[in-house]
Amino acid sequence: MMRSRLWRIPALRALLALLLALAPTALAAFALDAAGATPTLLHGALLHGLSAMLIGWRLRLAAWWRPILLLFAPALLLALGLGLPSWVYLLVFGVLLLVYWSTFRTQVPYYPSGQDVWEAVAAQLPPGRAGRVVEIGSGLGGLSLYLARVRPECACIGVEIAPLPWLLSWLRARLAGSRAQFLRGDYQQLDFGAFDLVFAYLSPAAMESLMRKARAEMKPGSLLISYEFPVPAYEADKTIVTTEGHPPLYIWSF
Repeated sequence: MMRSRLWRIPALRALLALLLALAPTALAAFALDAAGATPTLLHGALLHGLSAMLIGWRLRLAAWWRPILLLFAPALLLALGLGLPSWVYLLVFGVLLLVYWSTFRTQVPYYPSGQDVWEAVAAQLPPGRAGRVVEIGSGLGGLSLYLARVRPECACIGVEIAPLPWLLSWLRARLAGSRAQFLRGDYQQLDFGAFDLVFAYLSPAAMESLMRKARAEMKPGSLLISYEFPVPAYEADKTIVTTEGHPPLYIWSF
């Protein structure tokens, strides 16, 4: 059971791909050397990246992992060549950790939405009626701040697991005097039954789990809205294209 859960973590499979790629890289380097060609560190990094990318494909990692695996070793070689002090790398790592936090587990990077999306979401709320809205994976809190401003009768809550985006959204609300609330935590710990509208801008990897939770918890008359990412097994009740050429909003009624 534990092995199965670990295998489902994409970052661990990506790490395995990087480690397994060392063997074919070494073999290729020895073959080139035996043939009279002297491989450089750059050649080795490129061979490693290509091997890691192919292994990641065989391990069924999502397509967006492939350029990461391909470029990891060349980027590491470039960073070492810059000769920067070690604290710079620690600082960069710390900032990235605060921004992306558990993306390696959730597979939900930061995706910002725009005002055209916020306006379309606001239009789905019944006029003049107080409701409760939650923005999961709220990032910098744009939607929640907007809804709190244009629909002051509604309770607007943003939930974000990454510390730095949560802190910035919390500060934005305090400085603006907004009624929007921002909670730091995992939306999986929320009870969706407490909300009239749940808005998500996550990633394809998270949508099936999100829908299972919504179907188990959301109350009759409530709405689940996903920007850009559908749930293939569940056809949306309504699809709205807010701006031509932009992704649609998918809306499910419960």
